[in-house]
Amino acid sequence: MLIKTYGSALTGVDALTIMIEVSVGSGNKYHIVGLPDNAVKESLKRIESAIQSSGLRMPRQKIVVNLSPAAIKKEGTAYDLPIAVGILAASGQIQTQMTEQFMIAGELSLDGSLQPVKGALPMSVQAKASGIKGFILPVQNSREAAVVEGMVVYGMQSLTEVISFFNQKTSFEPTIVNTKHEFLKNLNRYEQDFSDVKGQENIKRALEIAAAGGHNMILIGPPGAGKTMLAKRLPTILPPLNLQEALETTKIHSVAGTLSVADALMTERPYRSPHHSISDVALGGGGTNPQPGEISLAHNGVLFLDELPEFKRTVLEVMRQPLEDRRVIISRARQSVEYPASFMLIASMNPCPCGFYNHPHKECSCPPGAVQKYLSRISGPLLDRIDLHVEVTPVDFNQLSSLQPSEKSAVIRKRVIKARTLQDIRFAANPQLHYNAQMSPNMVRQICQISTEGRTLIRKAMEKLSLSARAYDRILKVSRTIADIEGSSTIQLEHLAEAIHYRSLDRDNWAG
Repeated sequence: MLIKTYGSALTGVDALTIMIEVSVGSGNKYHIVGLPDNAVKESLKRIESAIQSSGLRMPRQKIVVNLSPAAIKKEGTAYDLPIAVGILAASGQIQTQMTEQFMIAGELSLDGSLQPVKGALPMSVQAKASGIKGFILPVQNSREAAVVEGMVVYGMQSLTEVISFFNQKTSFEPTIVNTKHEFLKNLNRYEQDFSDVKGQENIKRALEIAAAGGHNMILIGPPGAGKTMLAKRLPTILPPLNLQEALETTKIHSVAGTLSVADALMTERPYRSPHHSISDVALGGGGTNPQPGEISLAHNGVLFLDELPEFKRTVLEVMRQPLEDRRVIISRARQSVEYPASFMLIASMNPCPCGFYNHPHKECSCPPGAVQKYLSRISGPLLDRIDLHVEVTPVDFNQLSSLQPSEKSAVIRKRVIKARTLQDIRFAANPQLHYNAQMSPNMVRQICQISTEGRTLIRKAMEKLSLSARAYDRILKVSRTIADIEGSSTIQLEHLAEAIHYRSLDRDNWAG
């Protein structure tokens, strides 16, 4: 008897419907065809034990399982449940009327219980696009899949429950998630706030500019100056995620398996802070079975790299293309996978190996040339792609002990949202652009018009600081953002001067 069920394969952050054909006939061997990996080949052992634990029998006949389309490699354990359902239906142990009406996914334990799988949200999106009636999967993934409006989702705890469902012995209530309520309930839930930071008003101003224009930023200062504390609070002043961004972000974390069971939808902008010992694959993505890296997990959020020179040079160079293209393409012999990577890079570093170069009170103990050698660990092309270079100085006692309240994140965020609104209007004709940092060189020439005095100022700055053409574009983008914050329709001389100030730590000038 031939039975069809439907599963799903992940390709990047999207899914593809897989038809699972199960045939039970004369013979005594089990076969899985259709380019399965080892985890899929091993599934028959788990399935046999799970079926027996559920009080049914594994057919002692020839079983052929075909995963179609056969040209796509099938990976992971999510095929356990649909194959088990197909075998039971083909052997007449469960009713077959509904097996083709549902997308099915789930890993089986030997006792028949269901374990969660990765990528439930993109699978649910694909099931709806394919016209499939509903989705059966482990209860741990049910809320995530139910975010897709119009999809009937049933969360199951064991193979026994799935069997009862198809035999219509027990009625199950579908999982229902109010997507709008889920999106709004934790929209502004942050533990940190900029009011916790004493002093550092110039750094807060730079972070506000970075948030308003989506610019990359590096903080250079001695230990204890507050670089990490400031960076952690950047997400609190970024505009809230819209629903489309929330769905995009949730899909990436769903595929990576980092989504919390309690969260059906990610509503906070991601903040990722990998250790400096991270590998290039872990940062950029890839591996034998391609997975999103940290730069994709930071999509629509912030990637914070603390102690930037301590990262391996090969790891840092992985970011060069994603910083420009805002996507990662991982190419393999059989397939090419694309992950989104539109993130804000915030980096921090000490000014020298000992950490006290340019410190107002402590002497630097580094030998001559050590400061420039330390900074040279970061390549020129990567440093060029960072829009704002800001020096962080220690906070004095009077500022630390001051009882005067600092400005709250909510107040700064209002100004950021106001500037972003102007940019939404500016880029309304181009749905791929959302903020100034995404402008192409041609758009920079059209939008960032400056006066004759402004051109004179920026020419002198380029000559003095030995800036590149890319740095020139980034100065114009930052100055446009400053003008947006100030509500100015044109870039004024003071906007340009402030933007140039944020390039004062450029590698050809800083440290002599």
